[in-house]
Order: sequence, then structure tokens, then C-alpha cells
Amino acid sequence: MISKDLLDILCCPETKAELVLDDDYLVSTDKNTRRRYRIEDDIPIMLIEESEQLSMEEWSAIMSKHGRSVD
Repeated sequence: MISKDLLDILCCPETKAELVLDDDYLVSTDKNTRRRYRIEDDIPIMLIEESEQLSMEEWSAIMSKHGRSVD
């Protein structure tokens, strides 16, 4: 599990946007890139080329679930 302290200092390597923890993923709050980074064995894989870009619908649902603005 990613600690709150670690989550507070991590950011999206592409845009420097904040991240939200969603199950076994860290999701960028940046609306334009909508990157999702997986977590394996409690280690976030923060490589842009290993991330996936979410659809606007998936990203919006995750942001809403975590009380983040989608605008």
C-alpha cells in the first residue's frame, strides 16, 4: 500500500500533476494526459512509456470517485 506521505510527494512524471490512488494504480489529475501508472508489489511504476492513457470517461469516473474536479 502506498503511504499518504509518499503519495503527497509523488507526481506525474510527464505533467507534474497530482496523483490519486485508485486501487493498484496512481492516476494523474491532468485532464489532457489522463495517465494511469500501475503499482506492483507496493512499488509505483512511474515510467511514462509503461503508463496507459485513460479514456475521458474512465478518467472522469475516477476523478469523481475521489472527489476531484473534472473541469
